[in-house]
Amino acid sequence: MLQRFFRHFIASYWQVQRQFPVSVRAAITRAIARSEMQHAAELRFVVEAALSPTQLLQRMTARERALDLFSALRVWDTEHNSGVLIYVLLGDHAVEIVADRGIAHRLREQDLWPPVMAGLQQAFAAGQVEAGAVAAVEMVGEHLIRHFPVNGPNPDELPDDVSLI
Repeated sequence: MLQRFFRHFIASYWQVQRQFPVSVRAAITRAIARSEMQHAAELRFVVEAALSPTQLLQRMTARERALDLFSALRVWDTEHNSGVLIYVLLGDHAVEIVADRGIAHRLREQDLWPPVMAGLQQAFAAGQVEAGAVAAVEMVGEHLIRHFPVNGPNPDELPDDVSLI
């Protein structure tokens, strides 16, 4: 528990900025935009430095935080219930993917997302943040293209840019 507190205490917004500079965020944003042109789902990519002391005392997991942000950022609020959140928590070196009920209804998330999350974590550990993040967006997009093809108008319902918290 103390080790986790320490990791979150030293994780800061400047570390997020260093690991996800403007050029990396722009590459991820472009990957999301390209992906969303090919399917009827919506993607959000969020990076958070650390949990608050209160969240740590409550033993909040990265998954629980991702679910909170999924709601707070209204990723669930799409016409076809087809929002997907890719969440990175630097303090825990954790990656989570949360998909809305419309996607969960069609896809077996327990089979699809763990390889994407593992690949993203491996890329981050190797210092390949941009390549790993773009690859994760593309992998999620491939599944969405198969199961949520564009049929008619395809409005962009959620922002494509990377959110830093």
